Amino acid sequence: MSLEDHRQKIDAIDTDIIRLLNERADIVHEIGMIKKENGLEIYAPEREEKLLRSLVAKGEGGRLPEESIRAIYREVMSAALALEEDLKIAYLGPAGTWTHQAAIGKFGHSVKYLPQPSFADVFDQVERRIADYGVVPIENSTEGAVTHTLDLFADSPLKIYGQVMMPIENNLMANCERDEIEHIYSHPQIIAQCRAWLGANFHQIQPVEKSSSAVAAEVAASEPNSAVLGGSLLAEMYGLKILEQSIQDIAHNTTRFLVISPKTCPPTGNDRSSVMFSVRDEPGSLHKALEPFEKFSINMSKIESRPSKRRAWEYYFFVDLAGHCEDEDFAQVIQQLEKHCSFVKVLGSYPA
Repeated sequence: MSLEDHRQKIDAIDTDIIRLLNERADIVHEIGMIKKENGLEIYAPEREEKLLRSLVAKGEGGRLPEESIRAIYREVMSAALALEEDLKIAYLGPAGTWTHQAAIGKFGHSVKYLPQPSFADVFDQVERRIADYGVVPIENSTEGAVTHTLDLFADSPLKIYGQVMMPIENNLMANCERDEIEHIYSHPQIIAQCRAWLGANFHQIQPVEKSSSAVAAEVAASEPNSAVLGGSLLAEMYGLKILEQSIQDIAHNTTRFLVISPKTCPPTGNDRSSVMFSVRDEPGSLHKALEPFEKFSINMSKIESRPSKRRAWEYYFFVDLAGHCEDEDFAQVIQQLEKHCSFVKVLGSYPA
């Protein structure tokens, strides 16, 4: 076949793809109408992940890798969500940050994004129903827990609806050549994640901390001989060249983000739940609080403590568990927990 023959064949396939996408959109619209009539959530992460896994399995043996299949269908589903309602996602801004990239990775490009100046503002936008969902970081595999997010859950009525595991690959970006760099800017956490690389490659330059990597990118884009550390989206947004890729000190550096909502996610059969509690100020109280998890064989994958800020030396404990809050064993664990704790709150369940 000639080049022109191949192009004509692609044109014919693209015509079929557009026709089928429109047929799919019509069916999605009908589903959306049924959901609205029954008061159900338009966005269903439990269905989304099941569908993506099914599509990846169907694509085995083909040229498209799993990452490409997921990226393509993420945008197909994002366009469908945008058709059903003006879905708004609040996130810790500004645009171009890792939280923005995590939100796009979860909801695609077609929905509306609302960048917020602080963690509290993200929660506030969702609580006031200005945004349908919020996206906030909760922990990094290198730097640990994001304490601002943990603290806000204590007083917020919001639930965890989903999670995003985002591999963090920081890059060196600038408008000049590498040997011309005189200033390097970024967020403090990103600088910390790249400290060894910076020491080996730019020991003569003291990195300058900015409130976000996006603010740092804006400075680097306008200031001569300046560079920024951060995600590749910043290079696209601010017209910067990527000089070095994946420069973080730990190769498998991952940040976990939470999707927050007024409701929690329905069971999927493979779920994770988060709980916070405060134990009474008496000997052995924490041990007694943790006993029910062992008794009912519920795996506890994470525990963090934070000062309650209500009373001196009182702490909240944040725990991640295997299972869904509607599971029978889970309900019994919560009942047992309440006997030994002054405060217990189920933060939500979501696909593992």
